[in-house]
Amino acid sequence: MAETSDASIIVIGGGPGGSTAATLLARQGFDVTLFEREVFPREHVGESLLPASIPILETLGVIDEIKAAGFTPKYGATMVWGRDPEPWSWHFAETNASYPHAYQVWRPTFDQMLLRNAAQNGVDVHEGSRVVDVSFDSGHPSRVTVESSAGNKENHQADWIVDASGQNGFLARRLDLRTHDEFFRNLAVYSYYRGVERLPEPDTGNIFIEAYEHGWSWAIPLPDDVMSVGVVIDAAWGGSQLSEQPAEDFFRDQLAMTNRTASMLESGDLLEAPRVIRDWSYTSQRLVGDGYILVGDAACFIDPLFSSGVHLALSSAVLASAYVTSALRDPEMRDPAAEVYSQLYMQQYHQFREMAALFYASNRTSDSYFWEARRITQSSEDVSPREAFIAAVAGQPPQGYERVVLEKGEAPPDFVEGVAAVESARARRDQEMARLIDSAWANRSPMLDAVPTLANGVELARKPIVGDGQFEWGAVISSPSRPQGAPISMLVAALASRIDGTSTVRALLDDLLQGVEEQQRIQLLPGLLTALRVLYVDGMISHWRT
Repeated sequence: MAETSDASIIVIGGGPGGSTAATLLARQGFDVTLFEREVFPREHVGESLLPASIPILETLGVIDEIKAAGFTPKYGATMVWGRDPEPWSWHFAETNASYPHAYQVWRPTFDQMLLRNAAQNGVDVHEGSRVVDVSFDSGHPSRVTVESSAGNKENHQADWIVDASGQNGFLARRLDLRTHDEFFRNLAVYSYYRGVERLPEPDTGNIFIEAYEHGWSWAIPLPDDVMSVGVVIDAAWGGSQLSEQPAEDFFRDQLAMTNRTASMLESGDLLEAPRVIRDWSYTSQRLVGDGYILVGDAACFIDPLFSSGVHLALSSAVLASAYVTSALRDPEMRDPAAEVYSQLYMQQYHQFREMAALFYASNRTSDSYFWEARRITQSSEDVSPREAFIAAVAGQPPQGYERVVLEKGEAPPDFVEGVAAVESARARRDQEMARLIDSAWANRSPMLDAVPTLANGVELARKPIVGDGQFEWGAVISSPSRPQGAPISMLVAALASRIDGTSTVRALLDDLLQGVEEQQRIQLLPGLLTALRVLYVDGMISHWRT
């Protein structure tokens, strides 16, 4: 049974981020009120989901409804991108056996499912209610003013505000927190077609992305024979063109410049006037404040090349609900958990950002101002996200797209060299550790008599980690290239804390397991040796002296 609380939480926005945060907070027993300015169902772009979102939808309890809705299964992506003018496909199953597909969803239906689910979980949902003002008391938001569709205004008290207001960014704009990403100054023009030719099997449900002279186009297959179609172009150039001609004429002209997309659209009918979205990519200088937290697009947004919008909204909502729960129940947790929330959210953001920048820089299918400007090697001013991204690519994470660009495009030389160096070092370290561990199982001494040394800058700390619906105190090991840290068990933390550069593994284990019965020592040994192996392969342990 959820723990009850007198705390009053106001959620601004009923999109995927707001609905998810509200649902999870209500399950924790909080009094949650959600204000959404529109009346659902409402139009929204961003129909392509990622497999990483499926576990969250399962947690929310909506996955069966989503499966029954007839949304198009999405098994991967098909692209005209890189060096090859011919389409190529990448499938989620190549790197994610547990969740080999996602869905192409009709957002009016999908978003309404999540909002209705929030109400069913006890959230007090108000549609057609726009938050127009917030009053701060010593930096803490205390009163929210809401205007109904009829123009009536009401004040509501709030102990916490979860801002999931999307790209409108209610608090970010009010508090002047938003910073635009100069590299991704793009805009999008999109609409919907019916009767469009689809990709052949097995890629019928894939998102199709095609690079062309002025940018790139997307085609997302939706139910009822509908296709979401859009183009992403340079914001300055596109803005000047749109000021000189109607959006529909511009949209059709751009699509006519594509090859495969234009051919697919020949048999289709445009269903409605195109829409324009400007200034897509931005971050916020602060994601958590005294009594408020930013979620999803209200916090930051990255270029839509990899369909990251809904996933960032859902995953940040899970983290935000855990943070608010912890902050309200454990004041000692409030500031440390705020830092961890920001680190975890921005870790995801930076990985998608670096991935998109890498893909832009690697495309050679078109020669134009748009692509030449984006072939300049781009990276964050802070080197840590870049290093972390290279490490992630070398490790082949579930997102998988990161590897494809090395095969299909011309990635910047410094990136290719960085990945090669990381992969070479990891392989060498892994082989070295395999030999040492094999010797330990063969009752030979090299592994147990080796002396490990922690790398420079590696730190062990007691930090909040994400637990069951809230943050909990745990052990985290971090390094300069992984400042956000990685959670480790208390046992592994106790082992790592004993590494002093002079003690052998045998001495470390004897000290750690002092007083532990022999049978239990035998059971713990494989896990501890594996932990040492992982720390070495990941560079947390710099070297071994044998």
